[in-house]
Amino acid sequence: MKTAYFDCFSGISGDMIIGALIDLGLDFNYLKKELKRLNLKGYKIEAKKIIKNGIGAVKFDVIAKNKHDKERNLKEINEIINNSRLDNEAKNTLKKIFHKIATAEAKVHNKPISKIHFHEIGAIDTIIDVAGAVIGIKKLGIEKIYCSKLNVGSGFVEFSHGRFPVPAPATAEILKNIPIYHNNLEAELVTPTGAAIITALSNYFGEMPAMKVQKIGYGAGTKDLEQPNVLRIFFGEESKIENETINIVETNIDNMNPEIFTYVVDKLMENGALDVYLTNIIMKKGRPAIKLTVLAETKDIDRLCDIIFDETTTLGVRIYPATRKKLEREIKNIKTKYGNVKVKISKLNGEIKNIMPEYEDCVKIAKENKIPLKKVYDLVKKEVTQ
Repeated sequence: MKTAYFDCFSGISGDMIIGALIDLGLDFNYLKKELKRLNLKGYKIEAKKIIKNGIGAVKFDVIAKNKHDKERNLKEINEIINNSRLDNEAKNTLKKIFHKIATAEAKVHNKPISKIHFHEIGAIDTIIDVAGAVIGIKKLGIEKIYCSKLNVGSGFVEFSHGRFPVPAPATAEILKNIPIYHNNLEAELVTPTGAAIITALSNYFGEMPAMKVQKIGYGAGTKDLEQPNVLRIFFGEESKIENETINIVETNIDNMNPEIFTYVVDKLMENGALDVYLTNIIMKKGRPAIKLTVLAETKDIDRLCDIIFDETTTLGVRIYPATRKKLEREIKNIKTKYGNVKVKISKLNGEIKNIMPEYEDCVKIAKENKIPLKKVYDLVKKEVTQ
């Protein structure tokens, strides 16, 4: 699986992403041609190799011919996207990214999304930055994106609503539940555009996964800092057995109506838990109890803990990281003589290790056709291996 790891030690922005993708091998003329599908005029793009604190990087720029480009709202931006000649996958991704920004702006300014007029974000250079990043990632065949913790910088930033501490309000809103830090560099290192792009495209923020690195690309930022102001992207093949860090959240409960546990488990799963399970335990003085264990990604911990505190009688939870290894997995719709069944197929080096038909689909077929459930399972597995 072609994988990219975004190393954001000096933050991230739209132009830095495109610069790094070009440095990885994205053809500039192809990018220029694809961006024309947006049917936008009044701009030109440039890319050149520069040096940032001794590191060679590509600086990408969008030059708007009209420096006072109009403000746009989300509806107008979506119209540009819908009327473009980009494919539907790219259109949907672009709308997802801009919706993230609009939602953050609406929350910060306490206005409905329909009333939000973008300033810097609605300008033509930002639209090109977002579209270019989406186009470049697809062209390079990147199937999965991991990202480091984000260095957001420190100090103050000047924007259309005045002077505010870094990160800017909209950026901070977008980065909720994402691990961030700063190393005392006084600069805005993560822009709203960069934050929206990376949080829309990646669900993992932490250490680099096990991968065979084939290329490294550097995209240059505009500012000159004490450290290289570049975004580094590692590109290669992820380990066949996925190796990732998750979190274990657990608590012991000995004073709750047992009927409530089923409800709590279902609610945790509906809100992003990777898995939830219950274990019978014996506590002090021989008292029977239940240990509630939740497997979770870092970005979901606070939300899941809120549910545990709201719905159970616990007074506290334990949280600690764990590393898990996963086989390659894909979901397929398998056609059988009784109807379609979703199947989860696990592989190692291309060899099928496990075939797990979707329980609900199999139960439906078994009931409608009055045949044993195990026969449905056997039939589906046979269809997969033929």
